[in-house]
Amino acid sequence: QVQLVESGGGLVQPGGSLRLSCAASGSIFSINGMGWYRQTPGKQRELVANITSNGITDYVDNVKGRFTISRDHAKNTVHLQMNSLKPEDTAVYYCNAWGLGFSAEGAGIEYDSWGQGTQVTVSS
Repeated sequence: QVQLVESGGGLVQPGGSLRLSCAASGSIFSINGMGWYRQTPGKQRELVANITSNGITDYVDNVKGRFTISRDHAKNTVHLQMNSLKPEDTAVYYCNAWGLGFSAEGAGIEYDSWGQGTQVTVSS
């Protein structure tokens, strides 16, 4: 199993910044990509940003130029630097990671894991 632990959420005023972090641990052979999603009540979870193992990034249009995703391969972590935050960025943010792990018997198995979510609230 692969576990993801998020940190860095909280309350911030409009225009402010937050940095989310997510650390992956467990039976990891490789991480092909990591990303962040967000969800508000009554809406589907949406992709915010992701980054592949070779550094290719993708962002939802309404965060381009404000958010930056980055990875620390040595620590199996991903960060999301969020600047110029707006009230509409308020959501629960979830970390996602996918790749190849290994079972207790040592067999390779694909995984697609999620964190527990961290609340980001942008309000004055």
